[in-house]
Amino acid sequence: MTRFAFTLEFDGTPFMGLQRQAHGPSVQQAVEEAIQRVTGEQAIMFAAGRTDAGVHALFMRAHVDIQKDIAPFRLMEAMNYHLRPNPIAVLDCRMVADDWHARFSCVGRSYIYRIVNRRAPLTIGLHHAWQVNKPLDAEAMHEAAQALVGHHDFTTFRSVHCQSASALKTLDSLSVRRQGDQVIIETAARSYLHHQVRSMVGALSVVGLGRWSVERVREALEARDRQALPVNAPPDGLFFNRAVYPGE
Repeated sequence: MTRFAFTLEFDGTPFMGLQRQAHGPSVQQAVEEAIQRVTGEQAIMFAAGRTDAGVHALFMRAHVDIQKDIAPFRLMEAMNYHLRPNPIAVLDCRMVADDWHARFSCVGRSYIYRIVNRRAPLTIGLHHAWQVNKPLDAEAMHEAAQALVGHHDFTTFRSVHCQSASALKTLDSLSVRRQGDQVIIETAARSYLHHQVRSMVGALSVVGLGRWSVERVREALEARDRQALPVNAPPDGLFFNRAVYPGE
């Protein structure tokens, strides 16, 4: 048995999420079916993160255990062939130690959220960004974001369906910058609560629109109450960026 680690890029638009779902297609299902076509084995894929319906990934790490004797490059090429026409690509594939785990060995995860801040309709970026028509103050958003950095109770910014035992999380960084008509939000942490990133972006967008003061984000955090959240950003603009592992 050989453990293969691979890096996935995918467009989450047609999927119900990364994990297998009983009510629709998932990234995991598509990958596992491709592996079965290549090897004849029913391998189970484990991933660094669990993305929701409509959320994308630039560099999602995952692993499977396979009995068949096959070279990593050949496995990657064959998976990419059988993944068609799904919008999923295997960018890298390599053998790893038996105790390496895509989820449990991961010590850091980062996300990027894209807002297109313009009045003209989205065309190329449709389903890959959140369009906000009114002007956003990216500098005010960045200032407000710093209240969320550090170790906090993020109850306000977690989904009511979140299954985490605790709302306590440590946010390593949260930055906001303008790039032309785009507002880019980047965040890094060891792990996140369900909908945490989208919830934080939603609160920051209200600051950017001038409807909330910078201080209101801290007040919402300290309220520890989901009802204090003004809006939850849609999944379209969210991208799983990278997973970090010791020694890499």
